[in-house]
Amino acid sequence: MIGLAIAAQVASRRQVYVLEKNETFGQEASSRNSEVIHAGIYYPKGSLKAKMCLEGSAMLYELCEREGIGYKRLGKVIVAANETEVDDLERLLNQGKENGAIGLKMLSRQELEELEPKVNGVAAIFSPATGIIDSHALMKYFITKAKNDGAEIAYTSKVVGIEKVADGYEVTIEDGFSFKTSIVINCAGLNSDRIAELAGIDIVEAGYKLHYCKGEYFSVGHGKNKLVQRLIYPVPPKDEDVGIHVTLDLKGGMCLGPNARFVDRIDYAVDSSQKQAFYHSAIKLLPFIEYDDLEPEMAGIRPRLQQPGEDFRDFVIRHEYDRGLPGFINLVGIDSPGLTASPAIAKHVGDMVDEA
Repeated sequence: MIGLAIAAQVASRRQVYVLEKNETFGQEASSRNSEVIHAGIYYPKGSLKAKMCLEGSAMLYELCEREGIGYKRLGKVIVAANETEVDDLERLLNQGKENGAIGLKMLSRQELEELEPKVNGVAAIFSPATGIIDSHALMKYFITKAKNDGAEIAYTSKVVGIEKVADGYEVTIEDGFSFKTSIVINCAGLNSDRIAELAGIDIVEAGYKLHYCKGEYFSVGHGKNKLVQRLIYPVPPKDEDVGIHVTLDLKGGMCLGPNARFVDRIDYAVDSSQKQAFYHSAIKLLPFIEYDDLEPEMAGIRPRLQQPGEDFRDFVIRHEYDRGLPGFINLVGIDSPGLTASPAIAKHVGDMVDEA
């Protein structure tokens, strides 16, 4: 998603080659997520995540309208299951407002019941600007725009070498082919730390080492998808991102997820033993959910900069000229809200390319 958005941004004024190790685009984090257009609530004020999310959200809605990309501005509610969570809910509301998230409103128990009568809770935040998007159609738009402007897409092209040379970089592909370029943009997602390392950066010292955080989804069947109209989120647990929540897709399907489990390797199998934890998490807010409604759906991996228990880490979007790598632009740790932020990140990186 990020690489294609950047290619679409800069191809009109520079020759661009997109190197993709897989057989086609969007096979990893870009197609294994909740497809949510976030409003900018969860991220610390002044962070790149907050700024890029807010800008990207507005850009995405405008893009979807203009280009006919599927989306729905469903809205979402973040629900306090009990009185002890209300203080956390109020802090989240204030943070979202400070970030500039649009239209946030605190709901009483009665107002929540009027909005979502099947949801249990004592209070909630209503976010009218949150939506969902067809992420595959968005990637298709970016790739078509990039190619129309002259970009070349090379699939099955795994990068195995990046050497600094006098006039830029020599990039080597796994099959032995190599070429020179004055600018390298590293937006390799789950492998972005490896690409940074190939360029000679000590990723531990730089704070670029990634940790894989797996998120699984379970679908909700038996017609239960018709019982809510919006995305339903819990108050974020202390040890997770935003917590297991209700996601809806453009076809009306309903899933629970994702959870957050740090893993040592990339593996997209759903662990069916997680079903019990998903069920117990769901029934706090959704009493109509039954255990047999849940079936394994899919899994994704987040490229995390922070380890378990560590505090918030922001996106790394950085021109590495002060490390002796002029023209090398790193994007590392682009997890959520990467999809929402993608057009804003592309514009930001486009400006960095012009400066470089």
